[in-house]
Amino acid sequence: MTNLRIGLGEDSHRTAGGGPLRIGGIEVPHNQHTVGHSDADVLLHAVTDALLGAAGLQDIGQLFPNNDPVNAGRDSAEFLKLAYGRVKESGYTLVNLDAVVTAQQPKLSPHKEAIVTRIAEILQCERSQINVKAKTGEGVGPVGRGEAMEARVVALIEVRSD
Repeated sequence: MTNLRIGLGEDSHRTAGGGPLRIGGIEVPHNQHTVGHSDADVLLHAVTDALLGAAGLQDIGQLFPNNDPVNAGRDSAEFLKLAYGRVKESGYTLVNLDAVVTAQQPKLSPHKEAIVTRIAEILQCERSQINVKAKTGEGVGPVGRGEAMEARVVALIEVRSD
């Protein structure tokens, strides 16, 4: 049996007028924001699910239901910290994350370094363990029309050696 486990996290949120946009744990200046029960951080939600999935744990919706008033407007960094705590309690540690955020606007390339830094801070890991890529919707579908944003994340974890 291998000491490695892999998980996939996906999330999408519709957008609405008024910013700023919360993505990857930072505020990005934009004239739209993502809509959700919490702060609707599409990237942190996908990271959370990827880590939980890799460890074979409940998903973000089970742990932090969107019908629980305590989660209304909640910072998604809290979800990620608590979820990663469960992953570590299960005997695992992060090897690396690879993420893709799809948004027609704003351009995320100028913000990728800050996003990587913030995710590494939340997970208390090295920046080199986090990779974030940005894509557009090429004008196609809800993302391409600027109606939604999506994120996909692959997480690799391993059995802790301590």
